[in-house]
Amino acid sequence: MNSSPHLAELAAEWRHSQLLYSLYAALAREFVIELPPCGDLESGVEAPPRESIEQARQWFLDVDERIHVHQLRQFLQTTPLNTEEALRNLLIHHLHKKQHSEADRDKVDFLLVQYFSQCATAGLQDADVDFQYVAQVLEPVLGPVDAGIPEGLVLADQLIEEAGVCKDLNELFTSQVLEKGRKLKASRADDYFEPGAMVAFARFSFLMRRIFFRLMHQDLNGILDGLRELESRGVTSLDCRRAQFSGEEPVARLRMICQSWKVMFQAEYSSGQPIRMLADLRAVVETALTRSVSKISASTSRSRTAAAGVGGNSFPASEEEENATSPGLPSES
Repeated sequence: MNSSPHLAELAAEWRHSQLLYSLYAALAREFVIELPPCGDLESGVEAPPRESIEQARQWFLDVDERIHVHQLRQFLQTTPLNTEEALRNLLIHHLHKKQHSEADRDKVDFLLVQYFSQCATAGLQDADVDFQYVAQVLEPVLGPVDAGIPEGLVLADQLIEEAGVCKDLNELFTSQVLEKGRKLKASRADDYFEPGAMVAFARFSFLMRRIFFRLMHQDLNGILDGLRELESRGVTSLDCRRAQFSGEEPVARLRMICQSWKVMFQAEYSSGQPIRMLADLRAVVETALTRSVSKISASTSRSRTAAAGVGGNSFPASEEEENATSPGLPSES
């Protein structure tokens, strides 16, 4: 009689394994990852023997080592298979492992934020994302979490406040808030997987991602507005070597790149090379705008001086001076 609950648990585990197998197979196809077949899971057997369940467990452990967190992130943010049930199954699968690696921690960290984002109330304000609310939303995967923020994780709140006052991505990167957050997660080691800690870090990562995306879109819009202004002033190219582009990058091409970044960066939350390029490009555009204003002011000043000189019977301007005050702006280089 005592075997019935155990059999029910095994049956539920097998159903979850079948759903996960379909998800993993789709991910493997997208990234061309060679995965060994798992016979009974692939054939759709409804009531497999205990040996098949053990083989499936080992199959998932082996395959997890071949799938990197960036692949899981990209896949789940583009596939229609990214459902609440799929995220819940992935989380339960990773959380129930007897031993957790750093890769497991990174995957769980990402999955918790994805699950919370999908299940949280629409139109949620930052102020509403407190510890208790996050714990409530994550309860289906973490269970009840009654305590508050664990001791030692108050720093996470301080980092959120520090990031919240940053004016752009460059300031966010300079503050090293993202790096400090990663170090804080790593410092917890196995304690990261305590329910209270996972709630605190899910809240931290969700709010940090919101701040990051706000600054990212602000930078992109600032670049596009700046490029339009520079074009209206006759500037056709910029020296973008600081942002890892060419020394004479056409403004029209930069505008196209920024439009493509708006799509590409939808799923990104990191301080990797492309995001650094975005932050550096905004600095290039702002510098070019300042220089352009200075040239216009200097040209206007010289023109007024020359006009006053003619009225006062001063010596005429030399050929070089006349060229310096000629109308129009050269391309930035």
